[in-house]
Amino acid sequence: MTFPDPPRRRLLALGATLCCSAALAAFIPPAAHADPGAWPARPIRLVVGYAAGGATDVIARVVAQKLGAQLGQPVVVDNRPGANSNVGAEVVARSAPDGYTLYVYTIANTINASLYDKLGYDPLKDFEPIGLIARIPNILVVNPRLPVHSVAEYIKFARESPQGVTFASSGAGSSIHLSGEMFKMQAKLNMLHVPYRGSAPAVTDLMGGQVQSMFDNTPSSLPYVQAGKLRAIAITSARRSPLLPDVPTVAESGFPGFDVQSWFSLAAPAGTPRPVVERLNGALNKVLGAPEVRQRLQDLAATTEPGTSDQLRSLMVSETRRWHDVVRQSGARAE
Repeated sequence: MTFPDPPRRRLLALGATLCCSAALAAFIPPAAHADPGAWPARPIRLVVGYAAGGATDVIARVVAQKLGAQLGQPVVVDNRPGANSNVGAEVVARSAPDGYTLYVYTIANTINASLYDKLGYDPLKDFEPIGLIARIPNILVVNPRLPVHSVAEYIKFARESPQGVTFASSGAGSSIHLSGEMFKMQAKLNMLHVPYRGSAPAVTDLMGGQVQSMFDNTPSSLPYVQAGKLRAIAITSARRSPLLPDVPTVAESGFPGFDVQSWFSLAAPAGTPRPVVERLNGALNKVLGAPEVRQRLQDLAATTEPGTSDQLRSLMVSETRRWHDVVRQSGARAE
């Protein structure tokens, strides 16, 4: 009988150890590989479901830079546009819940829950809420040639016109579209939706007179309102905007309780360790409390809202329910 020489024995033992380790690792859930106490030990990826340059991307980059300073590791923005942010959302939902992949979760995700027949992720179950970043109201703007200067006159014009009134949007199912649908239902008006592929072409046609009105995100239309190329009729938030102090809210224009705002938040894949979520929440709130961050976001008509992860979870649930009703009643479908 022969025996392996000592070096060979050591190699066989090492191989057996490695095989056992690999087998054991296969049974350990991904989150268990993360050491919350040592987190973060490398750069963090922040996925944005829209292309660079839009409001979501700009807000993400403002927060990412400061968040990285708070955490001691770079926070790198990764734009994954497509399907009204669903592409980016699915990427994050399928990522390891280790705190190194985050997502800018927005109002669009709660709308998409009802807008799409099939999603590759669950907008509520597949995400761990971290905290709300900010809200941005929409503004009802019209072409200046339209003989309308108030919500009352807008309603009168729509009711007296045989064709009603047209309203543009950045796409079917967007918060811009559904703001108009909600107003249409409450005012019981004949309003024809005209979808575009983004706010920019919609605003261009609004200024050109091809469409008559739009419930646009404030940052998109504000420069044209200030330049006199569009007329602001009302703002969709519960309070007036300091950037447009003379523009009344829809609520004070005869529709009490009307409050529609686009909102942006930070989320992680479901199962992310609680200590990591809590540290992210604390760091995010410090970032939002910085005067320079508040000012930068105010310039975008955004109001910062530091809070808890539980508060964000409640918002996600309530908004999903709210937009389900609007999507169902309006018949809105994904393009």
